[in-house]
Amino acid sequence: MTAADVNRTILAVWRIEQPRLITGLSRMLRDVTLAEDLTQEALVAALEHLPATGVPERPGAWLMATAKRRALDDMRRRSMLARKHEMLMRDLEQEQQAMPDPDAGLDDDIGDELLRLIFTACHPKLSREARAALALKMICGLTTEEIARAFLQPEATIAQRIVRAKRTLSESGLAYETPRGAELSERLASVLEVVYLIFNEGYTAARGDEWLRPQLCNDALRMGRVLTLVAPQEPEAHGLLALMELNASRTAARTDAAGDPILLMDQNRARWDRLQIRRGLSALARAYELGGGPGFYALQAAIVACHARAATPDETDWPRIANLYAELLGLVRSPIIELNRAVAIGMAEGPAAALAIVDGLAGEPALKTYHLLPSVRGDLLYKLGRFAEARSAFELASTLATNTRERELLKRRATEAGGDAPQL
Repeated sequence: MTAADVNRTILAVWRIEQPRLITGLSRMLRDVTLAEDLTQEALVAALEHLPATGVPERPGAWLMATAKRRALDDMRRRSMLARKHEMLMRDLEQEQQAMPDPDAGLDDDIGDELLRLIFTACHPKLSREARAALALKMICGLTTEEIARAFLQPEATIAQRIVRAKRTLSESGLAYETPRGAELSERLASVLEVVYLIFNEGYTAARGDEWLRPQLCNDALRMGRVLTLVAPQEPEAHGLLALMELNASRTAARTDAAGDPILLMDQNRARWDRLQIRRGLSALARAYELGGGPGFYALQAAIVACHARAATPDETDWPRIANLYAELLGLVRSPIIELNRAVAIGMAEGPAAALAIVDGLAGEPALKTYHLLPSVRGDLLYKLGRFAEARSAFELASTLATNTRERELLKRRATEAGGDAPQL
């Protein structure tokens, strides 16, 4: 294995293990910002030393052991109040004695620990935007560029938010905990948003060579289930869980044997997980029972439920989906939601009606680099028989896509469109 291969392996492992490292260290140190810094230092140490020695059998355990040693070193260096220093050192050393295995810091019940970390990152002292950005960086291991893409914001803006948020956490000494009562309700909306974004990143990865990141989806689902237990009367907690369960039910049908994407209308619905669909529909019903039918997550879950209930693509209730997207736009004015509504209208009323909406979104600044805008436009043009224009649209979409699998799919669609007619 070359040094370049080792570095790629280290980066891949670190991205998977990062949330576990941060949660384990945060639990011990009660300092989320320090835990995040030490996790970064462990990565640097791995990149410096492992190309020469090779990747260990358990690289995640190696990273945790390295981060723990750095934590001890840091605590010895720092000038703390004597009581706090003694308390933290005693707690950390006792934990290490009780868990001599380097894997000890990796929680079996990662959902609870991740949830505690998210609640800490979503403290009311931070701005709403900073909470989500900080949690996505620490929990998903997303780069600043990827977070900026998720929020359709400039990268510099997101970087400033993260720096300010980490400074606030560090200076405030905020507790690493899951709140209760009124404080829980105060933070819940931000936590739901972060869990939603984590799931979305796993469901369709913004970057990288794979279209799916199943571990992120599983972590988000686990946290969503915990949230419905922590806040059982919150309809949007059940709405979010329904949305994630219903979307995740299609996982097995979303890629082929090579890992390439299969679009919704081409999926083998026999491979959809019916048990997970039932769980999702049950969570959606509970959201409605609690009065959360018009909520942001429940509305999206209701849209996905329309697909889940359709045995074949032709049975999909596209007029209802279009109406649900219109309701969603009444809650959140978003060009992405409008783009999705256009897709539904295209299926319900025909591609010409949808193309008029899509062309009206061409000037939206937030969609300037959003690859799905030209992708949807290409699909509508193809259906209208305007093949040369469709090919150009798909080619543009492929240049904007940052996920390798998605980019290749768009290139294939451009080739299929051809110059003047579809390729049979």
